[in-house]
Amino acid sequence: MVYATRQLLAPASEASDADRWTRSPVRERMRRMVAVLVDRIGLLVTNDPAHGGPLGELADAALVVEGAHIAWVGPARRAPAADVRVDAANQAVIPGFVDSHTHLVFAGDRAAEFEARMSVEARVSGRVTGAGRAPYTTGGIATTIQATRAASDEELQATALRLLGEMRRAGTTTVEIKSGYGLTPRDEARCLAIAEALTEETTYLGGHVVPPEYADRRDEYVSLVCREMLDVCAKHARWVDVFCDRGAFDLDESRAILAAGMARGLRPRLHGNQLGPGPGVQLAVEVGAASVDHCTYLRDEDVAALAGSETVATLLPGAEFSTRSPYPDARRLLDAGVTVALATDCNPGTSFTSSMPFCVALAVREMGMTPGEALWAATAGGARALRRDDIGVLRPGARADFVILAAPSYVHLAYRPGVPLAAAVWKDGRPS
Repeated sequence: MVYATRQLLAPASEASDADRWTRSPVRERMRRMVAVLVDRIGLLVTNDPAHGGPLGELADAALVVEGAHIAWVGPARRAPAADVRVDAANQAVIPGFVDSHTHLVFAGDRAAEFEARMSVEARVSGRVTGAGRAPYTTGGIATTIQATRAASDEELQATALRLLGEMRRAGTTTVEIKSGYGLTPRDEARCLAIAEALTEETTYLGGHVVPPEYADRRDEYVSLVCREMLDVCAKHARWVDVFCDRGAFDLDESRAILAAGMARGLRPRLHGNQLGPGPGVQLAVEVGAASVDHCTYLRDEDVAALAGSETVATLLPGAEFSTRSPYPDARRLLDAGVTVALATDCNPGTSFTSSMPFCVALAVREMGMTPGEALWAATAGGARALRRDDIGVLRPGARADFVILAAPSYVHLAYRPGVPLAAAVWKDGRPS
């Protein structure tokens, strides 16, 4: 990319005038509001249907950034003048990825668990088959809970910052972060406080699993999640979540946890139908959840409920990759008219990837999505799952969050899996 600038204003003729202008608040505002023209974009994905189709694709395009927002989008030949020019060199530009499901605040490592899970399957007649698999259960979470409780705030923050850096370099510009590895009032609150300093999309997940010390006192733990723990966590969170599945929380427990969070002003989202058929999807639709995440095992009535609602089905193919579980049937959902999002589920036990491009490639290869559908799900779909209309799209007024790819088309995200294609990542109108 080539950067060029032109002088904003003619220099003052007298030193005193120049000094006054340098100190001028107007000058400082103008510096912050410099117009940046990104032109010679070979293919621009706007996700704005005004430009045709769900991806709103424009060839030979340009966009103008002012401050933290998009000011103009259109054909390069019609681009207005600006103060700074960025030459995209005929490469593709896409909205920044919106990762709407992550667990970044944790300590420890579960590589041994991953190795054991893979080794069991590798011994089945020298190849992976359905027989002899060691199915994923929620038991491994206890390892991360123990490590997280023992870690300092500085250690937890350092891990989250490292993962956020990985995400940004891959093109992710918005990240949701959940708690869920502390599971005491103190530890959940400090995990959320760390997350709150890193993103505006924070989720209270005291209802992740029942921790070992409450194994024989489930009712007490659910009460803790709904009362004392919520009391100290609500101020740090925008969302409330619960893992409604086998080995986690049943329908009544999940409904109680969501209701308690909603009564405190938190918006609902939900983990559901990951480990088998269950009530998660139906509960999500019942309470008007923004999203229900995983959706691996769905009945016809689950698909119909999602299709008739505004609840987004957020698919997390990194989890299926890391557990060798069946992938969700994205094609079935899309054909039924369900809104689908993609997210990484970045966590140390079942999806230790920070790469949205990797998840896009998995969705195309394993879940029946086209490259365009997967890109939309990883950008605009994630924005829908967060109830946002200012991200995941490139149109005037939206956040200036975008990625210049080292490729002529977004198709390369799936066509060249594992290759770092983010040539430049812009967040809030600035390259990062």
